[in-house]
Amino acid sequence: MKINRQRNVCLFCGETVKGRIDKKFCDDSCRNSYNNSANRDSNNFMRRINRVLRKNRRLLKIFNPNGKAKVTREKLLSAGFNFSYYTNTYQTKAGKQYRFVYDQGYLKIGENLYALVEKLEYVD
Repeated sequence: MKINRQRNVCLFCGETVKGRIDKKFCDDSCRNSYNNSANRDSNNFMRRINRVLRKNRRLLKIFNPNGKAKVTREKLLSAGFNFSYYTNTYQTKAGKQYRFVYDQGYLKIGENLYALVEKLEYVD
């Protein structure tokens, strides 16, 4: 009986793959390079969003060094804060809705004023 084994080639570099018959890459470097190139577009998109979120969190922390503070909208905007990006919301029993960037939150309390808070351990 003749066994017909197809020669596997690396999905990244095209070289012949040695070893198991179901192996797809010749080494870890090719596997990593293949996966990085396959995910590059979504990674760039996510990288841009994460950069904005990190900046927003850093700015909230700067304007709120003690856990509670008030700041104007103009100060946040002039520092580069982007109100479109936040990680989650928290609604109080009174109906107030805080927006959080990770552990740093803000609540609109006036036409041009925001209350800044730091998320406490017991608040989900």
